[in-house]
Amino acid sequence: MANATVLPAGLINATGTADAMFLKNFAGMTLAAYDEANVTEDKHTVRTISSGKSAQFPATWKVTAGYHVAGTEIVGQTSNLNERIISIDDLLLSSVVIASIDEAKSHFEIRSEYAKQVGLSLAYQKDKNILQVGVLAARASATVTGGYGGSSLVGSLFRTSAADLASGIYAAVQAMDEKDIPEGETKYVFIKPAQYYLLAQSTNLINRDWMGSGSYSDGKILRIGGADLVKTNHLPTSNISAVTGQKNTYSADFSNTAALVMTKQAVGTVKLLDLKTEMGYDMRRQSTLIIAKYAVGHGILRPESAVELK
Repeated sequence: MANATVLPAGLINATGTADAMFLKNFAGMTLAAYDEANVTEDKHTVRTISSGKSAQFPATWKVTAGYHVAGTEIVGQTSNLNERIISIDDLLLSSVVIASIDEAKSHFEIRSEYAKQVGLSLAYQKDKNILQVGVLAARASATVTGGYGGSSLVGSLFRTSAADLASGIYAAVQAMDEKDIPEGETKYVFIKPAQYYLLAQSTNLINRDWMGSGSYSDGKILRIGGADLVKTNHLPTSNISAVTGQKNTYSADFSNTAALVMTKQAVGTVKLLDLKTEMGYDMRRQSTLIIAKYAVGHGILRPESAVELK
């Protein structure tokens, strides 16, 4: 008995891949890029302005007390003052163009996903800029003569040893206390996931008998030395160059940065135009233009409220 001749139903013009003509079954789910976590929005100082190119943050210093000698005139005393200026950067944009013909051919809704992604890309950039400024604050000198600057603590094992990193965080909190940072101000420790899970595996740090907070089984650790731990991929750990349009300094070599400890007072954001997403059809190009934009600026406020572990 002879073998049957099978019709090559999957071939295109009887050549090529055997299943090229077969239907692709749409699963009904779009595999969009995972959203990153934004962590800085409520952990620094934000000021909104209605107009202008910058905002001023006056800085004052302390006065001293002394005993009065009866009969002598009280003439007062001087105190140093200064200011921090944060400028508004150029308008930052993120955009995509979706051709109407491609949208018509597509079997899933593409426009809404990319409307979200252009907005998120700007939010991520803001997170990165704020953390870069936070590290720069830790490296900055005092705003007012006689005041306190930031702190940089060096440890060769901050990235590989939970014990050393925990000791560094305690030292950072101590440095803040010695600079009169109020006890009531929440301190945040920004670390990369590798360092976070290194700490979470240290049973000493989460041992409730020692007042630790966290869970080994859940891979969570909440705080060390009274400072809240914040896991983020946006902590700068490379040499970052300046970008045209930035009116404030965000660039530096962060290659040795292992962690950042700071309070809300360390970094400020001045907001002129908040994040906004726009969408419009362009008849001349037969496509839809999606734009996200904002006009903000970030800068150092209180360097004494920031400590870099490096």
